[in-house]
Amino acid sequence: MRYACRCPRDSPDSVITPTRKSATMRRMSMATPAPVNTSSRGAQRKMQIISVAAGLFNERGYHETSMDLIAAHVGIRKASLYHYFSSKDEILIVIHEEMIDLIIERQEDRVAAATLGPRDMLLAVMTDLVTLMESHPGHLRVFFEHYRELPEEARQAIAGKRDHYHGMLIKILDDGVRAGDFGPMDTRMTSFAILGMCNWTYQWFHPGEGWTAEQVARHFWQLFIDGTAPKP
Repeated sequence: MRYACRCPRDSPDSVITPTRKSATMRRMSMATPAPVNTSSRGAQRKMQIISVAAGLFNERGYHETSMDLIAAHVGIRKASLYHYFSSKDEILIVIHEEMIDLIIERQEDRVAAATLGPRDMLLAVMTDLVTLMESHPGHLRVFFEHYRELPEEARQAIAGKRDHYHGMLIKILDDGVRAGDFGPMDTRMTSFAILGMCNWTYQWFHPGEGWTAEQVARHFWQLFIDGTAPKP
């Protein structure tokens, strides 16, 4: 992707043009990342860097992706990249935070609104997870496969957020069992099955080919509902 703007040499957005981008990276540069304050040009540039870096980590692997490569695909100088992120680790941390914070915030908003029963709440959560394949291409593989590359402190923080989200899912199942919406079950074990079913879509789901992510999520949900309906 070429950028028409020309900035002073010492500007953080001094532009260089990469000689080649893969089709995947062109898609990644146009992806819609998690909500970030876009009131400034700097915030918009950070969003772009995160999206492009996620695509590179997904396509080449974390260790094979350098800051030079990220800068080239964004279309800025390496020195300019360091104006936004101090290291590749910091970019990886932000990608993980964006993913987990987004789904936690959505679920906390639903809980606060208190308008959905357990069945509909579960559908909403499963839809959140699967539709990330459409809204955040590349991010999911990074989230699941490059978790161990996080610095120790960041890894512990992300693990705590993952546990919190897992707990919210278990609560939905517990509430559903108590309300009679779901049959008796080990809700913790069942939660792992649901997460595995939804999260594994990053391995095979390709947006724009066949079913939409929302359709996939509803199909998974219906399988669960049919299999756990209280017996007459």
